[in-house]
Amino acid sequence: MINLIKKVHRQALIFLIIFAAISTFVTAFASLGDWRKMPHSVLIGGLLGLANFKGLAWGLKDFAIQQRPTGKLIFWSMIRFSILAAILVVFALLKLINFIGILIGLTIVFALIIKEGYRQVKQSS
Repeated sequence: MINLIKKVHRQALIFLIIFAAISTFVTAFASLGDWRKMPHSVLIGGLLGLANFKGLAWGLKDFAIQQRPTGKLIFWSMIRFSILAAILVVFALLKLINFIGILIGLTIVFALIIKEGYRQVKQSS
């Protein structure tokens, strides 16, 4: 499990930097708004996705041991979600992010989690 998390983190950082650079050029040349917000938004979305993945893995590690959800697991999941929502709301209110960039960053991390999870299942079977 730790190996899977490290693989996702390493690949996500590479892809996030590449997509942030690509989004900068696309936004700047296509005049799709403030191009300076786009790369930061992609990186912020990706980093929030990675942090959420790390928290999810931490919670599921406890779940795997006890085989049933506990109040502690549910409580920390709600806290993690609330912190994620609060960070996004603060950035949105301060107009520091681009919504499309956040979605791109989160989607990159989500796709990498799915890809590595599929690869892990394929290797174990």
